[in-house]
Amino acid sequence: MTTDSIHKGVSFDDQPLGFSTRSIHLGNGTDAETGAIRRPITLANAYALPYDASELNWSSSDLNLYARNGHPNQRYLESKIANLEGSEDAVVLASGVAALAATFTTFLSRGDHAIFSDTTYIAAYRLLNEILPKKYGIETSIVDTSNTQNVQRAIRPNTRLIHIETPANPTLKVSDIATIARYAHDANPEILVSVDNTFNTPFNVQPIKLGADIVIESLTKYINGHGDALGGSIAASKSVTDQIRFTSQVNYGGVISPFNAWLINRGSVTLPLRMRQHNASAQLIAEHLADHPKVSFVAYPGLKSHPNHDIAASQLVGSDAGYSGVLSFGLQTNHDGYNRFIAALHIVTSAVSLGHDESLIVFLGENDERQYLYPEAFHQGFLRFAVGLEDADDLIRDLDQALHTI
Repeated sequence: MTTDSIHKGVSFDDQPLGFSTRSIHLGNGTDAETGAIRRPITLANAYALPYDASELNWSSSDLNLYARNGHPNQRYLESKIANLEGSEDAVVLASGVAALAATFTTFLSRGDHAIFSDTTYIAAYRLLNEILPKKYGIETSIVDTSNTQNVQRAIRPNTRLIHIETPANPTLKVSDIATIARYAHDANPEILVSVDNTFNTPFNVQPIKLGADIVIESLTKYINGHGDALGGSIAASKSVTDQIRFTSQVNYGGVISPFNAWLINRGSVTLPLRMRQHNASAQLIAEHLADHPKVSFVAYPGLKSHPNHDIAASQLVGSDAGYSGVLSFGLQTNHDGYNRFIAALHIVTSAVSLGHDESLIVFLGENDERQYLYPEAFHQGFLRFAVGLEDADDLIRDLDQALHTI
């Protein structure tokens, strides 16, 4: 078995390669010039042209012409993402938000209708609830997608896209991907179902296998895993990714930098190891907090008390999969009590983002612009906790001593 054969995604001795093996070898290979067994960072923004360049397609993403059209480090990462997601192809862009915007603007036009989850990442909410309707005349409907009947009822003759985020950020609401995809495609085979899979990653859930057309990841988070690079991916059929490359990469200029693509490819090698730890630690911490007298609620799909636990469990891809590393919880305190709690933490860092090696926590107050869409328990403020890779016992001790301050 050669590295190049694995890079192409073929099996070894007719046996499928495991997720960990593919995470390590896909997108990697031996450098032809130096013999290095790691792909180099290719920082060039332009490439040598053939003898007769007059007939070239200057918008092509298939050749090394100009880095905005595509570059080697991007393609190495794309081959890995497509394989891990179980899709025909993938396109990698500058950020997770770039991936969201690329999906929406490529496939929605004036007069089209889109349905989206009532709890999503803030940029998805603003794009679909404000920017696209006001600037481009696109109709949108906010729906509680954890109830699939709501989605079915919201489909119109001009519906072209259903975008779901599951688990939802920051309420951890879970949607039934397979049922929503079936409702969409039964109503109109041309409706695209896109899933933001950032919280799960393909290690835990693979939406393509559940019937989704498009899977979006903020590579900035778990797939990179080190808190040092921005990127976003869209996994889909090649007919979908070709349109996105032409619209959002070549003509909108949303291409990822070679250095960020290299960093994310490097970080993704340990994705399976990290996700096992994130999954296990978050489960322990969620169970611990759920029994604490100073905690008013815990939202985590791994808890059997979670209203969507059974759906979340049914979507897991294997015995190693879990419910990821993000949970939200409320405290039996007032606004200042939340701030005192965070100030008392020693190990956990107060910062946005998730999927880092270190644990991150953020206090989301009572004035979030999406507050009206959250369950009532979230209305008095809450904490979103992205569990890192520290020892779970240390994190629990840190949380417990901080809880004594409120």
